[in-house]
Amino acid sequence: MRLRHALPTLLILLLATPLAAQPAAPPVENVTVTGARTRQAIEGFVQSLATPTRATDKIARWQKDICPIALGLKPGFLAFITKRLKDVAAQVGAPVNNSPSCQKNIAIIFTTAPQALIDNVRKKTPGLLGYYDNQDQLDTLAKVRRPIQAWYTTATQDVAGQITVDSGRTAGMGLMLSVPCTLLYPGFASGGICYFQPSGAHGAAVSGTRLGDGLRSGLYNVIIVVDPAKLADNEIGALADYIAMLALAQVKTQDTCQPLDSILNLLADGCPRPAALTANDIGYLTALYKMSPESSIQVQRNEMAYQMQHALDGH
Repeated sequence: MRLRHALPTLLILLLATPLAAQPAAPPVENVTVTGARTRQAIEGFVQSLATPTRATDKIARWQKDICPIALGLKPGFLAFITKRLKDVAAQVGAPVNNSPSCQKNIAIIFTTAPQALIDNVRKKTPGLLGYYDNQDQLDTLAKVRRPIQAWYTTATQDVAGQITVDSGRTAGMGLMLSVPCTLLYPGFASGGICYFQPSGAHGAAVSGTRLGDGLRSGLYNVIIVVDPAKLADNEIGALADYIAMLALAQVKTQDTCQPLDSILNLLADGCPRPAALTANDIGYLTALYKMSPESSIQVQRNEMAYQMQHALDGH
């Protein structure tokens, strides 16, 4: 499915969904929180956050320019949130499109009816919620569980530059393959070529080195839904930074305390509540956008821990 045609449909759904009541408090200044950072803690932080895609088993990041849109608050608040996201993206090296007419690929929606919104997305354009293989997985994927929740669509780029949006496993027969018949049928007379179609098979141009196959995983579309009714005790500055973290990196968990101080602890039970992105968060995002996108997952994690440590040490 070509998602560039799906986003206008999403915006229609958003406008048909009850949005948030308007907040009265103005934006506040951000405060950076830091903590103890050993190499082991940094590696644990990277391990805790970095989420490999199923398509490549690599970490996704924005390969194309981000172009966010925010809905559901007064224009001043929306402008503050999108500007903060773009400022953080520029700071950490993520690509940004500042054109007012750019193609939107990050939707940030404040609504007091988040489940109704996601139900509409599921009904009309379920591919925007990510990949799934069956209805049970879609049921789980489409459930709103947090006051701020993100849904990611990723894409894979091969060494020839071909981009394929990641989806669930293909049903039925896949790509037609040809191999020597001796590989399929031991004892078959040499010289014969046999054809077969393994389920779900597809083609991609790869390099096939030990350190990586040349495939890249990228973020393609992100939906972030915010329920302000459950966030009355939080400042808009902290929420904007939390949103920026989710928009720029696909994170593995938001429900437990991170190994290092992080804005992701803001809504997790029993964790210290930072007022802004911490040095650890900025270091992680900087490392994410410096890592080698074609490397294997283990090489990427090691490289990110190294880059993050150097960023935190001021190198």
